Amino acid sequence: MFNGDGRAALTRMSRWLLPGMQVKRWLFVAILGVFMFLDGFGRVLNSHYLNFHVNETIDRIVVQDARLEASTLQWIFMIVGVILIYLGLRQWMRSIVYALSPQDSQRLVEVIYERRQLDRGTRIVAIGGGTGLSTLLRGLKEYTANLTAIVTVTDDGGSSGRLRQELGVLPPGDIRNCLVALADSESMMTDLFQYRFNEGNGLVGHSFGNLFIAAMSGIAGDFDRAIKESSKVLNIKGRVLPSTLSNVALEATLTDGSKVLGETAISRAGSPIRSLALSSSECKPLVETLEAIAAADVIVLGPGSLYTSIMPNLLVPGIAAAVVRAPALKVYVCNIMTQPGETDAMSASDHARALLGAATGRLFDYALVNVEQPHRLLRAYESEGAHQVAPDFDAIASLGVTPVPGRFVSEEQQVRHDPKKLAQAIIKLIVQRGGAAGLTAVHH
Repeated sequence: MFNGDGRAALTRMSRWLLPGMQVKRWLFVAILGVFMFLDGFGRVLNSHYLNFHVNETIDRIVVQDARLEASTLQWIFMIVGVILIYLGLRQWMRSIVYALSPQDSQRLVEVIYERRQLDRGTRIVAIGGGTGLSTLLRGLKEYTANLTAIVTVTDDGGSSGRLRQELGVLPPGDIRNCLVALADSESMMTDLFQYRFNEGNGLVGHSFGNLFIAAMSGIAGDFDRAIKESSKVLNIKGRVLPSTLSNVALEATLTDGSKVLGETAISRAGSPIRSLALSSSECKPLVETLEAIAAADVIVLGPGSLYTSIMPNLLVPGIAAAVVRAPALKVYVCNIMTQPGETDAMSASDHARALLGAATGRLFDYALVNVEQPHRLLRAYESEGAHQVAPDFDAIASLGVTPVPGRFVSEEQQVRHDPKKLAQAIIKLIVQRGGAAGLTAVHH
């Protein structure tokens, strides 16, 4: 009987035989290479009339003395040879990995296998911004690495707003949050990217990640290139794309007819929003963004601020139309709480109706709506004028959208969607629609 350590070792070894790691195919290539080398080497010797009669010598010693059949000896040598090649290559790879990272060598096989499976996962495009989008990505990355986050670039507040004003770069804050959400949660680099300076002349309020992306943008000369380089540093699962590389601002027309420019000013206006527009109609989406939408199996809008996180992406010419044309499964994730000054007294159907009005055609067919009431933080939110979004399912259905109820509340420092519960609801919807071919059991 194996003890605990023996069973663990056997389990680790058996991982090398699992499908999806591409170990067996390269082992076969190595064996084929050895065979061809030996065959070619033998031909070279024969061409120079050099023959050491190795087979005959072995046959005389083993076959005659041990009384083994020649055909039996052939199979023994082939089997032993394959085993030796396999063991040699495996230990060679382990030696290299151990030299590079001794502490992680025992997890090598598991990490390779999981990453291979995730790379084959369902193609999901998530559109939004703020903390809502990063929350969604944090849950979905456990099921697939084929994730594309399309992020708004209209933020003009906090650290992002200061960098935008002082350096002329696009706001990096929402981009940073998405990069960190898709990164290895155990990496010290993620903590570094989220570190916020609490002192220092000119540094107070800035996060290191924002400064890093801004600096990389200056070095690379391109904001998109800066995001790609930052993605490599964090080794993210998936990719993060800005909705546009143009320096645009958000402009709102309120119900009283007044116009407000800037995301921060819109949130503080305190009057219902009639319509939204971008400060420049000449902005263009990235080609990669349109390609990702067209190739997606699933497109998720939200969660996030309706008017300042989700809609700004759809206002970029071409993006809303691309979503409408895409044959993907399309889902809208409604916010849990209303936002004072933006969505006061708006129900779930009001959110859905406003979003559907941003495009000519069907933006989504399903709406995930929370039905669980926050408890610990509810009073704090209500004291600031925020309330739970009313889940009016009949009104949602009247819009031609299928409501999907769920209990998604997470109460830590703020009321947010629970990443795991939200991801599970989306995956369940994919499975019900028969699109589970790209999903794996990698989720922990």
